Amino acid sequence: MATNLQFIKSASGSSVSSLSVTDCFSSQYDVYEVTATFDKSTSASNWSSLRFIDSGGSVISASEYDYASLTLLSYAAFAEEKGTSQTGISRVNFLHTSLVGGDTKFTIYNPYDSSSYTFTNFQNVSSTSGNMFGGKVIGVHKSAEQITGLNIVGDSAYTFDNVTVNVYGVS
Repeated sequence: MATNLQFIKSASGSSVSSLSVTDCFSSQYDVYEVTATFDKSTSASNWSSLRFIDSGGSVISASEYDYASLTLLSYAAFAEEKGTSQTGISRVNFLHTSLVGGDTKFTIYNPYDSSSYTFTNFQNVSSTSGNMFGGKVIGVHKSAEQITGLNIVGDSAYTFDNVTVNVYGVS
């Protein structure tokens, strides 16, 4: 899909429970590609979630998100999960305390359009107990408002060892 990517912004953190990339969405693009690279978790093994940041700079943590996921396990049957009226779009990446992290690539649609919901789909790769697995997720923020940034947070308030996020506009 992406034919021309324009780098917009990068953010990174070490020993953080969440990472925000602010002021990265604008009227210049309707579609964005985002990459996220994670090292292991420092405090617990769990998933991370995506939240958006509104035009006032606040992380949206209200129950305004829906998602559906398919986890592609190499060692067991594939697993489906869905959530409605959630406080974030889960299944961004699974981080384990003693293993390497993973990577996620997001496509985000119409975040800056105040008359539209913000949609995303993403793919990820993670590991647990020495096994690799991938996932595919679709999600929506079900409030028509202007979104200017994104926030990745560790579910159950765990801490990322290292996390880096890059945002690109698609033209």
